[in-house]
This record gives sequence, structure tokens and C-alpha cells, in this order.
Amino acid sequence: LISCDRAEPLVKKSKTGICHKAGTRYYDQTKHFKNFSSIEDCIKSGGRLFYIGAGTSGRLGIVDASECPPTFGVDNNLVIGLIAGGDSAIRKAVEFAEDSLELGWKNLLAHQINTNDVVIRIAASGSTPYVVGALKKCQEEGIITGCIVCNSNSAVSSFSDFPIEIIVGPEFVTGSTRMK
Repeated sequence: LISCDRAEPLVKKSKTGICHKAGTRYYDQTKHFKNFSSIEDCIKSGGRLFYIGAGTSGRLGIVDASECPPTFGVDNNLVIGLIAGGDSAIRKAVEFAEDSLELGWKNLLAHQINTNDVVIRIAASGSTPYVVGALKKCQEEGIITGCIVCNSNSAVSSFSDFPIEIIVGPEFVTGSTRMK
């Protein structure tokens, strides 16, 4: 989603096929043209791209972040994936970690998040407190935010400068953290 010297390989090869480079603008096939020049400026200023999520969504961000260096030849610290519950939650669910409004921001602070960085939330529902709280705090601090979510008008979209809502309908199984 970015086009600059450090991250140009990320634009040349789209993993999802959703966005296409068209000059300095991008076309989201599900919606309309969006100008991501502010994200480009952040990366050119030494910023990083953070994916933040909980559960499966968080794991997908971590997978994508871990594939960027070998696939696109970028630095390991350019794209960073964070998940509610920390690294142990990659392999085993950490119950209730996603329910904290403050934990996502604390996790970003551990990486010295700053206004050169960009934070993208990957979500199914778009209501997880861990990421809603993180994105809200990012906006308060002037950090650019975005989201990829499967519900329209979600809480996470309201705290995203660049929301991408891909409406696929309700999840087949919901409430997994409360199903026992």
C-alpha cells in the first residue's frame, strides 16, 4: 500500500490483488480511488507499518509482516505484526487479552510508536477492544490509522483514517471466546 524507495517492493507485488498502483493513487476494487500519499510520507520519514489484531486476524497480520522481508527484500523492522496476548498467542489463545482497551496501545509503545508510523487493524467484526483502544489512542497522538474489516460502520472503522470495509456477511461461528 506504500510506494517509496524503502518499500517499493511492497507495491510492485500485491499479495491480495485488492489494490493496484496508479501513479501516486491506489484503486481499491471494492470501493474507489484513495490517496495514500500520507502513508508514503510516513515510510519515507523512517516510519514503520504495524498490523494489530486479536485471534485469527492478529495471526494473519503477523504472517504477512513476517513474509515481507523475504518476499519484498525490506528490513525486518519495516512491517511489524502485533497480536493481543503477545507472541504466545500466535500458537495458543490467550483468553481475555483482546478485552483490554489499553493493552494494544501499551504494545505499540513497547515498539516506540511515533507519528512517522502507520497502524493497520485487520478484523472480522471490527469491535475488539484491544484494537479499538489502540487505534483511538493512535488518532489522539496523530498517528495514521487504517483498517481492513468485514463489517460496515464498525467501531474500528470510526478510528481509521483509511478504512477498507469488505462486506462478506456475518461470521458463521461467532463469540468464540465465550463458547465453552
